[in-house]
Amino acid sequence: MASWSEFAAAEPDLAAAIRALLQQYGPGMGYLATVRPDGGPRVHPVSPVITDEGLYCFIVDSPKRHDLERDGRYALHSYPPEDSDDEAYVTGHANPVTDLAIVTRLADALRASPLVDWRLFELSIDTAMLRRHGPAGALPLAMTLRYPPITLKWLAPTPSPTPKARPASTATATANDADPATAHPAAAAAKPRPSGRPLRTAGVIFRDLSRATTSA
Repeated sequence: MASWSEFAAAEPDLAAAIRALLQQYGPGMGYLATVRPDGGPRVHPVSPVITDEGLYCFIVDSPKRHDLERDGRYALHSYPPEDSDDEAYVTGHANPVTDLAIVTRLADALRASPLVDWRLFELSIDTAMLRRHGPAGALPLAMTLRYPPITLKWLAPTPSPTPKARPASTATATANDADPATAHPAAAAAKPRPSGRPLRTAGVIFRDLSRATTSA
């Protein structure tokens, strides 16, 4: 997973387009999906806060906050624009912000009332997607091959698994341990193991040029 700043550094144009859709009406506006205790989805409108450092959300005491405190997985979708069918979508994990400096700075900037039971979450990003429908709009019957929808998708880099260290041997070393030909098994186990795959350093963008569908 990545922070908003890491995502924006990797794909600035895509991040700017998603931010524009989330803030198209001035304040951030979107639909936040969380995971209910029974595993089903729960969707609520929220006002996400985007800064150069991160993607945040003030959430009052509510079922959706209880969802995030229990299971941090989320999906955030932009509101539909008035002049197009374009859409933005991000998924990841929500984590309570414990840095008081960040909480205070954002609370002062957004005038969050100290009398309200709210909690600040930072939304990390696993997937970011932008869908451009073009002048034909999103209706399948209105699509044409001339204006196919375009999807841009970014995936957060996935770190390679760390190799497990072998347990240290309790055997007593002998004089033969210094000789590679007759080395004790414990000495062989202590040899360094090959490192895992290098960490991926960039996300991936997919471009989907969908074919139009028509019905008789």
